[in-house]
Amino acid sequence: MDVSRRAGMALLLSAAVVLPSQVAAQDDAWPERPITFVVGFGVGGSADRTARALAQYMTEEIGQPITVVNREGAGGQLAATYVLAQPADGYTLLATAISPYLANSILNTGADYTLDDFAFINGQWSDNDLIAASTESGIDSVAGMINAIRDNPGEHSVSVVTGSAGELSTYILLDTAGIPAENLNVVTYESGGAARAAAAGGQVDFTILGAEGSDAIRDMITPLAVIAEEPLAAWDGVPVVNDALAEVDLEMPVVSGSIRGLAASAELPEQYPDRWEKIVSAYERTMQDPEFIAHLEENEIGTDWLGPERTTKRVKSNFEILKQYGALVQ
Repeated sequence: MDVSRRAGMALLLSAAVVLPSQVAAQDDAWPERPITFVVGFGVGGSADRTARALAQYMTEEIGQPITVVNREGAGGQLAATYVLAQPADGYTLLATAISPYLANSILNTGADYTLDDFAFINGQWSDNDLIAASTESGIDSVAGMINAIRDNPGEHSVSVVTGSAGELSTYILLDTAGIPAENLNVVTYESGGAARAAAAGGQVDFTILGAEGSDAIRDMITPLAVIAEEPLAAWDGVPVVNDALAEVDLEMPVVSGSIRGLAASAELPEQYPDRWEKIVSAYERTMQDPEFIAHLEENEIGTDWLGPERTTKRVKSNFEILKQYGALVQ
């Protein structure tokens, strides 16, 4: 190799080397462009409303605009797959219902990722599901619901969100009551808003969805039970599911509801720990903003700050429950 070629190669190599001080300077300046939140469900549902509220207020803390993109489909799997396919640089985050949807897609719908592929930042809004009947159905108890489904195979329907805790609880309820799954038409939707609208409009007889988000259709449904261990203050007077089932001598496992929050590729904290810390601290500061909290409460959106460790523990705990009972979902 002649001298001129050696000199050229040396210049190329030196240009390709990034010194630690340069990486630190880049991370100090990060983010240098807008961040994208990807939601795995449709506009208007609880995951979408949570993401849009967070994006609006977290923008100030992170120092760049945050846009929200809906990539609905396959119970959130399309969005999760999309986020993992993007560079793990912190500019694309999964802001959606992270549980039980990730677990369900892993266990039941052939996702090519695992929970370990994600770094969970915060589970902001966890809720319990509500079992309710359309007012047009005339049914006013869980016992009445069970009897109607058992005695009239194929004549009744329930709205749920694809891959949700509500969908799983539907099949657990049928299994507990010894009712064949085909007796009930399970109508799946890609957002809670659409599933609630179906119940409110009498398009289905029943719905099993997040209790907090169902407050908006309170006057158009008959609440039958909450899927929880303890009564919910927001649904005062509505029994917990196993108290309601006691009327027909039944008891079912209680499945935790959806956990809406923020996650990233697991590669982000490994490759860019400073960026990871910036995202976590910006989210935590946002959750301490009185104006943001007031906005969430006004719009009936959860206000929890669990942080990465507790969020990860809760998501993995729900995964174990789904692994035990998820085979019921056909």
